[in-house]
Amino acid sequence: MSEVTTLIYGGVVFALFALFLPWLVKRVRYIQIIDRIPGPKAYPLIGTTHMFFGKKRHEIFYVIDERTRRYPEIHRIWTGTRAEVRISKAEYVEAVIGGNKHIEKSEGYKFLGDWLGEGLLTSKGERWFKHRKLITPTFHFNILDGFCDVFAENGAVLADRLKPFADTGAPVDVFPFITKAALDIICETAMGVKVNAQTDGENEYVKAIYALSELFLDRLVRPWLHNNFLFKRSEYGQKHRKAIEIVHGYTKKVIRDRKELLRQQRESNDGSSPTKPEDAGFGAKKRLAFLDLLLQGNEKSNQLSDDDVREEVDTFMFEGHDTTTAGMSWALFLLGLAPDVQDRVHQEIDSIFDGSDRPATMADLGEMKLLERCLKETLRLYPSVSFFGRTLSEDITLGGYHVPAGTLLGVHAYHVHRDERFFPDPEKFDPDRFLPENTESRHPYAYIPFSAGPRNCIGQKFALLEEKSVISAVLRRYRVRSALTRDQQLINHELITRPKDGIRLYLEKRQ
Repeated sequence: MSEVTTLIYGGVVFALFALFLPWLVKRVRYIQIIDRIPGPKAYPLIGTTHMFFGKKRHEIFYVIDERTRRYPEIHRIWTGTRAEVRISKAEYVEAVIGGNKHIEKSEGYKFLGDWLGEGLLTSKGERWFKHRKLITPTFHFNILDGFCDVFAENGAVLADRLKPFADTGAPVDVFPFITKAALDIICETAMGVKVNAQTDGENEYVKAIYALSELFLDRLVRPWLHNNFLFKRSEYGQKHRKAIEIVHGYTKKVIRDRKELLRQQRESNDGSSPTKPEDAGFGAKKRLAFLDLLLQGNEKSNQLSDDDVREEVDTFMFEGHDTTTAGMSWALFLLGLAPDVQDRVHQEIDSIFDGSDRPATMADLGEMKLLERCLKETLRLYPSVSFFGRTLSEDITLGGYHVPAGTLLGVHAYHVHRDERFFPDPEKFDPDRFLPENTESRHPYAYIPFSAGPRNCIGQKFALLEEKSVISAVLRRYRVRSALTRDQQLINHELITRPKDGIRLYLEKRQ
């Protein structure tokens, strides 16, 4: 090799090293900062993921639980070479999600992009602010009042579907029954269409919704599928593409049909938009759905394209069925372990309906104070979303530890809700924790089942009304008793706090 060639090679190596050196120095400094935060031992390339090696899906939740209790308030983990900081203290949670700085969701949400696009759950910045402002009026009290008939009708169907399992002396897994009820409710309230999941089985759209939720989780726990190129060429990616085509095709068709119906009605009303369901040609029993309200609102502002509308409807579908299913299932489970509390709930319901079988109205639901406290306590012990994340937009200090901008930060709602400062004897099921006198001095970020701050769940009132209506429909007909204890009933670590092997209850008809 000539001297000139050697100099050239040497120059190239030096140039590459000079380019690489600043990144390396920055990386080493970042690692040193993050590793000052307590956490489990990390190894090159795999980080702290060794804790999950050989673990089954339901065991993962308990690995995370044990780790969070060992490092309370704040700890760091390494997912491969990516650092994450986890927090479980109300004061730290407020510092992160209490303002408008850190509103960008964490990296895992990007796997929902093909399905949900840039809907409220996944969008950020100015787009999120604009869409939130446009969508908020669709959850007005008067709008929710119109959904109460949908809740009651589907709650009654659920109670009927459970009838063959009552007084048999054998437990029934109520989770799949509640799942179908929640799907019927969300399809009718979100899109104005009946899919009859409870009575007709699963149609193509319902099956595709299930498939996408499962595929999201499958991808999340398989690091090699995080790469888009590999995922799209995998078996999982092919299933994902087919399910996306079904879901988007269905939603687009519904949007076209509803827009056409609104257009026809507007023409027959001399150009003015209908303000009542019956005026819109939907009939007395066809309420204005979330989609209709979104389309009407957009006629005035014209800020959303058809794809924007589809993304918001798909987001509402995604967020609105699994979460309420989990909340209702865990509530029945806990009431099935607390016969004294269940007796009081039965008394409350009986005093409202006085033996009639009429559907629950908004006024009735407002009187269910004890049942509401039971649901809130259920969401404290088993928050439907036990963990959610943010990407820090700027540096922050938590508990004396410096956390740099760009770091993924995870909020452990499950453990925030077990802070003995705010919830003495935290594992006890005690609905009276939510009596007004017991909540007025509580830290505002000590209870976050619907997140909190500007990016809190826009549908939380909808969810609580739905859960009160459906649970009361079941309890009007049955007494429930749980087949398993709290220790026996395991949790699967998924998008939601899903009960392993469902929720098995003994049902007894009430006289």
